[in-house]
Amino acid sequence: MVNFEINDCHKKTIKEICESFGNRRSELINILHRSQEHFGFLPEPVQLEIALNLNMPLAKIYGVVSFYSFFTMTPKGKHPISVCMGTACYVRGAEKIVEALEKELKIKVGQVTEDGKFSLDCLRCIGACGLAPVMMVGDVVHGRLEPEMIKDIISKYE
Repeated sequence: MVNFEINDCHKKTIKEICESFGNRRSELINILHRSQEHFGFLPEPVQLEIALNLNMPLAKIYGVVSFYSFFTMTPKGKHPISVCMGTACYVRGAEKIVEALEKELKIKVGQVTEDGKFSLDCLRCIGACGLAPVMMVGDVVHGRLEPEMIKDIISKYE
């Protein structure tokens, strides 16, 4: 678990985000998205502050955050890398792409490089099956990958 200490400025920001959605519980997903955009992730102290602002149990917030794959409770690198592990990508070698990334970045899936530039995760499907195997670096899709292409792709983001 990441150590994140919330301060008064953070609390003010969360309050403003909640108020921008009328403090409505029905807007929880939007509030979580906006909070993640601001903080980069949703650590427990941020979830607790949202719960207090919306007068909801923390368990409800945590349940939503942990259910949806687009929310994260751990920080991401400046350039988050997501490898698609959907059926088409998996069959066409996504595991070898992950291995090449782990070797190049010297991290495992779920980790962030020491310099904070890259994080590595796997997704179920990104909807680019015709380009399999694929990965995303931020919002950019890289397709028809071969393990030997990884070094060149990564170098473009350093």
